[in-house]
Amino acid sequence: MSDQIQSIVEKLNQEPFRKNYNLITFDSLESTQLLQLLNDVLGEIDPKHAVDIREELPEQTAKRMLSLLGILKYKPPGSISDLSAFRQGLVTGSKPVIHPVLHWLLQRTNELKKRAYLARFLVKLEVPAEFLQDDTVADINKQYEELMEAFKNLHKECEQLKPSGLSTAEIRRDISAMEEEKDQLVKRVERLKKRVETVQNHQRMLEIARQLRLEKEREESLAQQKQEQKNQLFHAEQRLQRAQLQLKEMHHAVEDSKPESLMKKLEEEINFNSYLVTEKIPRELESKKNSTYFLQKVVAEPAMSQSDLNVLEIKINEVNAQMNQLIEKRMMKYEPIDSKFSMYRQQASIISRKKEAKAEELQAAKEEMSSTERQMLQKTSQAHELEGSEVLKGDEFKHYVNKLRSKNTFYKKKRQEIAEITAEYGILQRTEELLKQRHEAIQQQLQAIEDKKGISGYSYTQEELERVSAVKSEMDEMKGRTLDNMSEMVKKLNAVVAEKKASLAPVIKELRLLRQKCQELTQECDEKKIQYDSCAAGLESNRSALEQEVKGLLEECVQEESNYRYINCMKRNLEIQLQRAKEEMKAYISSDPQERRKAVREQYTRIILEQENLGKKLREKQKVVRESHGPNMKQMKMWQDFEQLMECKRECFLKQQNQTAIGQVIQEGGKDRLVL
Repeated sequence: MSDQIQSIVEKLNQEPFRKNYNLITFDSLESTQLLQLLNDVLGEIDPKHAVDIREELPEQTAKRMLSLLGILKYKPPGSISDLSAFRQGLVTGSKPVIHPVLHWLLQRTNELKKRAYLARFLVKLEVPAEFLQDDTVADINKQYEELMEAFKNLHKECEQLKPSGLSTAEIRRDISAMEEEKDQLVKRVERLKKRVETVQNHQRMLEIARQLRLEKEREESLAQQKQEQKNQLFHAEQRLQRAQLQLKEMHHAVEDSKPESLMKKLEEEINFNSYLVTEKIPRELESKKNSTYFLQKVVAEPAMSQSDLNVLEIKINEVNAQMNQLIEKRMMKYEPIDSKFSMYRQQASIISRKKEAKAEELQAAKEEMSSTERQMLQKTSQAHELEGSEVLKGDEFKHYVNKLRSKNTFYKKKRQEIAEITAEYGILQRTEELLKQRHEAIQQQLQAIEDKKGISGYSYTQEELERVSAVKSEMDEMKGRTLDNMSEMVKKLNAVVAEKKASLAPVIKELRLLRQKCQELTQECDEKKIQYDSCAAGLESNRSALEQEVKGLLEECVQEESNYRYINCMKRNLEIQLQRAKEEMKAYISSDPQERRKAVREQYTRIILEQENLGKKLREKQKVVRESHGPNMKQMKMWQDFEQLMECKRECFLKQQNQTAIGQVIQEGGKDRLVL
């Protein structure tokens, strides 16, 4: 229940509600506020229900909410007989009814919005059969059903198109952008064709460029294949290392061991695992289930007051008394059993506790060892990924640190050079801007002089001719360099491909040997596993028989131990009662008055006399109070009336004084005016 309320508060504090509740404020909401909150959530799902419930009758509110919950397919908890209680709780705003509804609605708001939207069009109107006899009504109803089916189909198509992420506006923008790009590419291709047509052997150059592109693509694919081969080789090395580690561990385990020791070790491991599976884990699981069940039961119960706790304590005491009576009857019926098994029971309990403690220690050690192995493998793989070699140790690590320091010094030096170059670049950029400004000013002066002389555009035409000639010479030079570069690049590519093939050949050969060795190890592992399975099957049969025998003995031991403990408890209780009875008898028959006063009988007799005297005094006091109650009440009423009368006189006196003071002020003001 607390998790449910926590989830409701978190959802209500988010968009679009923004209620800013906490657990205390939400739990302190009244029934009307809870109903309004439920109505707000329903209004978020279906906007038609966004109303104020104070403006409509409670029956109308409940009917409207029930109809929407029915459309949303909400199933109230409980059987059919609880539906009336659910409706009554919805009308009164009961928390046990509204909290589950809020939790169900807030967990699937988007889905319910869609369902409420579809219900507006897909909830079929039921037309009585007598109205369908009319042809017009029947045709309209048929058309209504056809439109409903068409809406279903269109909605399905729309839902299928939504995940594709395509919209008409985006498609149109993409098409227009692609058309513009296409036009630019066509124009660019035409310009390049016109430039290339004037060059000799342009077809051969285009073919060489195409071959160069193909070789680059092939180089990329070969580099990718090489990377994949490296990854496969790395994984194969890791598997080989793990297999070698396992093989080394098996060798260490087998070197100084005999079949008897191996069998004994396997038996110990099997016993430990069987103890965990059959005793420890089921017992822990059962205890966890019981605690969870009781906790859920406590959470489901309503809040209890002090009176409820007192009633429960009384019931517990009654049940304990009945249990004690039944145990006494049983012990009177059966003869007491000899306590010769107490020593064995004690030893068995001590051994079982030690066994549980050792099992927990062993399990914790195994978990720690497995986590340490995982960390070791992870660190080893990280080291291989970073350096491609094993972890450095000793002098190698010192050499590596010195190398890093020298690289750091070199890095700082280069960084300082970059900062100097950046500062110089800023100065040069500013110089370039100044020169551009001067050039523009000179160009304007030159243009003004040309306009004055009547030869405007002369300098521009001359610069354009010089630029075209310079561009032509650069293009010719660049074409020659391009051809040379292409031929050199083809030679380099052929040499690189041959070198890569030669470097990969020994790696592939080594990989084949490793694969063959891996197959041999796998076959040997399968044979060992078959031997282990056959041995485990034989040990399992013996273990089951021993387990049954041990289980019977343990049950008998537990039963005897419980009987022994119960007998000891009863014996101690009887001894204590007997001792108290002897002390009471001794005190009662004693001639010493002080000793007799210590007896329980004398104490109770004295307390009874004191209570009787107190009761007499209280009855006399009650009688006096009862006789004087009427006159006292009458006198109190008279004093209250007298107090009201005096209060009224005081108010009248104060009012009269205020009026006299106001009259004097008015008279003094009139006299002043007469004097003026």
